[in-house]
Amino acid sequence: MNYRHAFHAGNHADVLKHIVLLALIDALKRKDTPFFVLDTHAGRGRYLLAAEESRKTAEAEAGIGQLMASPTLPEVVERYLRAIQANNPVGGLIAYPGSPLLAAQAMRGQDRMAACELQPEEAAALKELFAHDRRVQVLAANGYDSIRALLPPRAGETKIGRALVLIDPPYEAQDAEYPQIIATLREILARMPQAQCAVWYPVKQRRSLLPFFRKAAALPVKSALVAELMVRPDDSPLRLNGSGMLLLNPPWQFDQALAPALPVLQRELGEAGASTRLEWIKNGD
Repeated sequence: MNYRHAFHAGNHADVLKHIVLLALIDALKRKDTPFFVLDTHAGRGRYLLAAEESRKTAEAEAGIGQLMASPTLPEVVERYLRAIQANNPVGGLIAYPGSPLLAAQAMRGQDRMAACELQPEEAAALKELFAHDRRVQVLAANGYDSIRALLPPRAGETKIGRALVLIDPPYEAQDAEYPQIIATLREILARMPQAQCAVWYPVKQRRSLLPFFRKAAALPVKSALVAELMVRPDDSPLRLNGSGMLLLNPPWQFDQALAPALPVLQRELGEAGASTRLEWIKNGD
């Protein structure tokens, strides 16, 4: 695997993904009972924006950098920005926290997380990052292959009844990735039918996603929600025109929680032809 997220940390896709992730975790925290987070493709957990990889693409400047300069944002966006700023000096933007770090910082003492990363150097950095956090288990492993060992989750001998699974693969071979995601979602739901699943996906040409959405809607879930941010028209297969989050079993009225964020992200991060989508592709309510 050649993908390195350091080239893309803090871009428009990360902004969308992490706003959604934190909103999901905040919803889980409304109940006192513990929950479990599984990050199947965790990366290294923290990215230095002054590093060569980040400076080479400058994607963070058009993503988190642009958003931090914006006044008066909706609370769901401000909550995300506070989480980013907590990892940086006041008024500065030096590091970008990845999904596992944002999740761990949002979790409570009774909650648990497993973060899987297959690439050895990234996994080593992730283990060092969480070396002193007993709530977090880091596995140098394929997240897809770890579902059976990690779900249903436990804290010692105690079962944890609630789970959020984040699936955010590199999509190096997109045609092969989507069937793997569907198979993994099916296994997750067989082991924990009420688990919340959040799948990040790139949008280059929309028609390639239609079979994926059909198969996702056919999974044994009560509801499935799609949230997308397109920063430009989806007419080129050669670049990342936008991205989305497929959410299975999301919290009740979660679309209403996200709705204020999307037009703001379109306005602040989008180019000509930018658009958003917030749509239930399956709703059992």
